[in-house]
Amino acid sequence: MELEGYFDFIQEGVIRIKGNRIDIEIVLEDYLEGASPEEILLRYPTLNLEKIHATILYYLAKKEEVEAYLERVRQLDEEAEQEQLRNPSPFVVELRERFAKASQELLEAEGKRTRSADVL
Repeated sequence: MELEGYFDFIQEGVIRIKGNRIDIEIVLEDYLEGASPEEILLRYPTLNLEKIHATILYYLAKKEEVEAYLERVRQLDEEAEQEQLRNPSPFVVELRERFAKASQELLEAEGKRTRSADVL
């Protein structure tokens, strides 16, 4: 099988390992951070060693092309994160408000405990 046969080329920004919902950048980021294929398999048990090795080999065989792909993916991820920070969903806004309220309640409770300990 040719290396490309291990992947689904969904669109310009997505290369997925065939038979999975795992994009190649997931495996390659772990690999580039020093994880062995066996360690990657432990992290993503829906893969198998053959697919992990094929992903790494594809990277090594087409390094320049795949590096450019990885950089595009990183850029898109960064843009999406910035957009989320600028325009959070109502759910995120609610979570932030609940977190702020809980944090304030904890600080107030801690302040009361500190004042009562000072009295003793």
